[in-house]
Amino acid sequence: MEDKKLVAECMKRVPAAQRELYDRFAPTMLAICYRYTKSLSDAEDVLQEGFVKVFKYLNAFRSEGELGGWIRSIMVNTALNFLKTSRRYQYDLSFSDMPLHPVAEADPAVLLEAKQLSELIRQLPTGFQTIFNLHAVEGYSHVEIAAMLGISDGTSRSQYARARALLVEWLEKFSSNEQEVRYGQR
Repeated sequence: MEDKKLVAECMKRVPAAQRELYDRFAPTMLAICYRYTKSLSDAEDVLQEGFVKVFKYLNAFRSEGELGGWIRSIMVNTALNFLKTSRRYQYDLSFSDMPLHPVAEADPAVLLEAKQLSELIRQLPTGFQTIFNLHAVEGYSHVEIAAMLGISDGTSRSQYARARALLVEWLEKFSSNEQEVRYGQR
C-alpha cells in the first residue's frame, strides 16, 4: 500500500493498516532508537513510545516529505526525551568534562564492519554518543542539536569533537592491533 493511502487508513484506525505501518518501519526505527540508548530493552521502550506518538499525531503528517523521515524524526525526539527523563541516563547526559571509559576489547583482531563501528559509538559516554549520532548520523547542525538538548552550540561542537577524537583514537588502536595479529607480531 502506498504511503498516502496507508496514512489515510491508519487515521481511520484500520488495524491492518496500523499493523502494516508498524511492520514496515519498526525494524529501521528500532535501530535508530538503539543508537541512542545503551540497551535493547531501552530501545524497545523508546520504539513503543515513539509509535504511540506516530499514531497519535499521524494527522499532522503532510505528504510533502517521506513518511519514513517523519517517523524517524519522532523516534529521534522520543529517544532524546527518554535520555533526558530516564534516571539511568541523567548523569551520563551531562555535558561536563567527565573521564572517559576505555573500550572493552573482546578480540584483538578487530574487523571494522558497520556493526562493530556502531558498537564503538555505543561505548561512548551517553552525551558524546547522543551528539555524535545527531550530527554525524542524523545530519543535524550544532545549532539544531543545541536547541534539542538545551545546551549551547559551542558545547555541541566541543562534545562532537571529543567524541570524534575518541573514536579516531580507538580506531587507530584497533587498526594497529589488527596489523600486529595479521603479521604475527603478537
